[in-house]
Amino acid sequence: MQLSERIKTIDWSSLKTILFVGLIVRLIAAIFSEGYAMHDDHFLVIEAAGSWADGFDYNHWLPWNKPAGSTPEGHSFTYVGLNYLFFSGLKSLGISDPKVLMLINRFVHALFSLLIIRFGYLITEKLSSKKTATYVGWLLALLWAMPFLSVRNLVEVVSIPFLMWAVWLTLKENSKWALFYAGLLIGVAISFRYQIAIYAVGLGIYYVFKLEWRKLILMSAGSILLFVLTQGVVDYFIWGYPFAEFRGYVVYNMNEGTQYMGVNRHNYFMYFYVLFGLLLFPLGIMALVAYFKSAKKYAILFVPTVIFLLFHSWFPNRQERFILTIFPLVVILVFLGIEQLRERPFWNKFWKISWVSFWILNTPLLCVLTVMPSKQSRINTMYSLNGRVKGNERILIEATGETNPEMMPFFYSGKWNYTVTERWSLDTINPASFYTAEPKDYIFFFGQKNLEQRIDTFQVIYPKMHREAQINPSFVDKFLHGINPRNSNSYVEIWKTEVKD
Repeated sequence: MQLSERIKTIDWSSLKTILFVGLIVRLIAAIFSEGYAMHDDHFLVIEAAGSWADGFDYNHWLPWNKPAGSTPEGHSFTYVGLNYLFFSGLKSLGISDPKVLMLINRFVHALFSLLIIRFGYLITEKLSSKKTATYVGWLLALLWAMPFLSVRNLVEVVSIPFLMWAVWLTLKENSKWALFYAGLLIGVAISFRYQIAIYAVGLGIYYVFKLEWRKLILMSAGSILLFVLTQGVVDYFIWGYPFAEFRGYVVYNMNEGTQYMGVNRHNYFMYFYVLFGLLLFPLGIMALVAYFKSAKKYAILFVPTVIFLLFHSWFPNRQERFILTIFPLVVILVFLGIEQLRERPFWNKFWKISWVSFWILNTPLLCVLTVMPSKQSRINTMYSLNGRVKGNERILIEATGETNPEMMPFFYSGKWNYTVTERWSLDTINPASFYTAEPKDYIFFFGQKNLEQRIDTFQVIYPKMHREAQINPSFVDKFLHGINPRNSNSYVEIWKTEVKD
């Protein structure tokens, strides 16, 4: 049978087909899209977990590594702890290369993310039809950003499968304990990311208005039980009292959260731009209308998602990734709403144009992002030290050719005790000698602006220093740096000073 004939026999509406294609794309992303997307998915997860596996505490989160009287900073240990166990297990098997560890980590996340597609399809089919479920399934499988996000360590994304599984159980109700099991899964999701409690509150409000007290009690019991186990018991053993990190999180946001991310402080529509902008133009416009169109008929999904959306829009601390948790559920509501809108000729025509336009725009973005390494120069700079250093070296990040330097991912060097000093482009007062009062072992030159002059300046101080590596950014990192120099994903040269203590 020829390939074209085989293709014709494929059931493109089948969940198995959608999952298979989604898996292939995610495995490609796991192989080629190394690195991290944002600060938090590496430095608040991988650096912490990786250091614990090596017997260190990179972020100084654990009480025995803090000064007396220090309080918790408000970081749930659940997801970080799972990564710690993951790295520890692999290292006990003799797998210690940082890039191999992260490759396996991305493979695990790629597989786990398939649950988003599966439950997205099943939830839609339960509420509507197989045809609408097919639309949702393919969009969640091949949306331009989904494979890239699916292999990252963002708690906002990793918690989605638990939440969607819970939603599926609330709709399926195949046993009298279904709502309790759903509550357990919501409790897991909350232990990954505390803000998901807002979704649980929204679902509880729905049950209150429907006077479905048994469902409310069962769901609440499951959520509270899991939260007590993951946040109460775990924190008791670490801090000596329960819910230590959760208390720290609440205190931090009450005292400092309102001062954070001042640029977006009054951008109340930011999350609408994110949710519907991901669906591109013009589908995003129709999606916004369809989302609110679905409100009445599908209130069980709409009420908790809109409360989650409104809360984050109201709270001053706004970052785009915060809203990603409800994105698949919003997609489901969008297509349920589109189904209603298409009963009108205008919207039916608009839908046909939007759907075709979406795939025209989505396909090239998907191809680029799925194989895009992120923060490649920073990763490869530290990886170049792997197996070659003691880990207590003194490093100068010479970033006067950049807008500003960025934190370096120690994880990829396999060591943790470096002393790092930064020389910023804004420092026009202190000469180079100011930064070498304590001799450095390595100098990382970031950016190519005035590079030869900067190197010559330090060669006067370190006559024996020599270049050990030249690190190039990925094409996309270089492109982003060109658009906005604040994205300091640039060229790096590593020079060893050959200083003898």
